[in-house]
Amino acid sequence: MKAEEIVEAATNAWKRTKGKTVRKFRCKSGPRKGRVMASPASCNAPLKTGTSAKLKRTKGRLGRQGAYKSKVTRSRNPYSRRLTTLNKKKKR
Repeated sequence: MKAEEIVEAATNAWKRTKGKTVRKFRCKSGPRKGRVMASPASCNAPLKTGTSAKLKRTKGRLGRQGAYKSKVTRSRNPYSRRLTTLNKKKKR
């Protein structure tokens, strides 16, 4: 796969990493379509079944409490609010 093909498979996006706003890439295709990743090459990397199973167990254990906490954070945290405006498409 060429570098141009990898870049076309992802668009720029902003994400919070360790309290700072960092530029990352949103996958357009592959098993991670729609997810924000650090590099466009990781969009087509093979899935790790053990890690995904562990995340499913953790989400099941937290249940509705985890969903509620993340919803509150996304709607009220100033950093999260700024990210939503950064990630929206702008008219030229």
